[in-house]
Parts: sequence; structure tokens; C-alpha cells
Amino acid sequence: MLQRFFQKYTGFLRSLKAVYVLNNLLNIKRLLRNRALYRQYGLQKNILSPIGSADFPQHHPDIPWLDRPDAAAQLEKHPEFQAMNAGMQEQIRRFLTDGYLILQNVYAEADTTALNAEVDRLLGAGQAGFNYTGRKIFNIQEKSRLADTHFFRHPEIVKLLSFLLGKPVIPFQSLSFIQGSEQRAHSDSIHMTTEPPGYLIATWTALEDCTEDAGPLFYYPGSHRLPYVMSTDYDSGNTRYTIGNNSNRRYEDKIESLIREHNLEKKLFLAKRGDVLIWHANLLHGGNAITRPGATRRSFVCHYFAEGVICYHEMSQRPALISEGR
Repeated sequence: MLQRFFQKYTGFLRSLKAVYVLNNLLNIKRLLRNRALYRQYGLQKNILSPIGSADFPQHHPDIPWLDRPDAAAQLEKHPEFQAMNAGMQEQIRRFLTDGYLILQNVYAEADTTALNAEVDRLLGAGQAGFNYTGRKIFNIQEKSRLADTHFFRHPEIVKLLSFLLGKPVIPFQSLSFIQGSEQRAHSDSIHMTTEPPGYLIATWTALEDCTEDAGPLFYYPGSHRLPYVMSTDYDSGNTRYTIGNNSNRRYEDKIESLIREHNLEKKLFLAKRGDVLIWHANLLHGGNAITRPGATRRSFVCHYFAEGVICYHEMSQRPALISEGR
């Protein structure tokens, strides 16, 4: 499919919206669910057409419950929250105020060792490969039962994510890393977007101890409270028919200026093997520079959409392809 082609391709075709429309046509069965959702949210568009935040001049008010003004009070009264232990309650309060939470020792060393071996096996067999960045391996759960059932669909984590969003979540996409991404600060919502906004959530699992010289994940606590930055909020270069060639760089420049403007504090996630970071759809984060040649930062990242919302990719202006059974 064209989707797999574009994981490695970086040329001119990547900027043509018509190519994505063709890919939508090839995947129309996976987009049929959008017909009812478009009607529900008042979107007058063909399900094969490009889609972006500009199509929603007024957002639907049904935002995630922990993003609402009365979230703190509602959280404390929630029976499911009251049944949690004190440590978990404190982590969820952190998610509310800071946009992330940390679960320690979720996976045993044997689990992370096994997943690392699976990644190496799939790469060696040519069943998986890095995308055009040379750092990201997409969706190994499609080839690995271990990655799928024990990590991507971990029952307790999926349950917690559903609680945080206030709706059941759909496992959507995974990324495997051997080295750090060295990616500039960004919000996942520019790449994986929802209407109403905020119905995306992500996990980051450390598959080895993370050291400061290996390009650890970084994040900006509280940045999830900033307004979402969409393509209409910076000079993306988008036209009716094309996606701006430098849209991603210009977006990251915009985010960098917001970080300076709001004097945000950068924190490193020096995780221990088996730890899991969960973050809000709009938390600004990225990958620090690798300062030790050859250093690895093995990790497994999963993204989840909530059920019953419109899911799309703001940067590329295409609807998200959600597989049946997810």
C-alpha cells in the first residue's frame, strides 16, 4: 500500500494531497466508519477527501473529562479513582496538572529482553524496517504476538488509558526505537489529531535503562495546557493541492518559539528498564541529542485514539486508517 511506501519515501509525491486521496480509496473499507462520525460532528466532507483542523472552525465541546475546568474536583469524586491506591492517585493527579504520569517496573527484565529480541529478529528477517528517519520502526505488533498482546494491548494499561480519556481507547500505532529519535519538541496532535481535540494518548516503554548521553526522551511539564498548534497557526506552506515541503520544520520552529515565550522547563526521562511513561495528546516532548557515539535507547511507543471521535493527521491532511478489531 502507499502508506508503507511513504514510510521510506521523501520525494515530491509525498507533498501531493491527491496521492493520499488515492491511498484513501485503496483503504476505503477502513474509512467507512467515518461516514457516521462525520454526520455526528457536522462535517460535510467525503470520507476520501483531505481533512484538517480548518474543517472545524468551531470545535465540538465534548473534550476529554480531564481537560475540563472542573476536572480536579470531578477526579477526586470519581469512584474508580477513589478505589485506586494512593500512589496511582498521585500519578493521575500529575497527569492532570503536568500532562504525564510514570508507572515504574511495569515490565520484568525478561519481558523487555524478549521484545528487544523480537525487534532484532524482525529486522534481520526483513519483516520490519526503519522508516525514512532511520530511527523509527512502525507497527511491529503486526508481526509479533508478544508486542501485540503483552505491550500494545496490555489490559491494565489500556484500562488506565480509557479512564484518563473518559472513553474506551483503540490501539492505533506503535513505534520501535533502537537509538533515540533526536526529534525536536512537538505535540503528537499535529501528527495524530482528533475532533473533538485531545482524544489521543500515548505510552513510552523503556526496553533498557536510559542514560543522559543516549538521547533520552524529554518533555515540558504543563505544556499540554497550551493551545493546540495546527497547520493554520504557522506558515505551513499548504495549498489546496499540496502539503508544504517544510511544514514539519516550520511547525517545530513555532513550537520552539512557544517554549521560549512561556519559559517552559525541560525535563529528561531517565527511565529504568520496564518503566512506562504515559502522556497527554498535547504534551510537548522530543528526543535529546545523542552525545555518546553508538549509544542505544531501546524503547516501544504506542498511540491510542478514543472511540467515537474523528481521527486524522493534521500535518498530512489525511484521515487516520484504523484497522478492524483495533
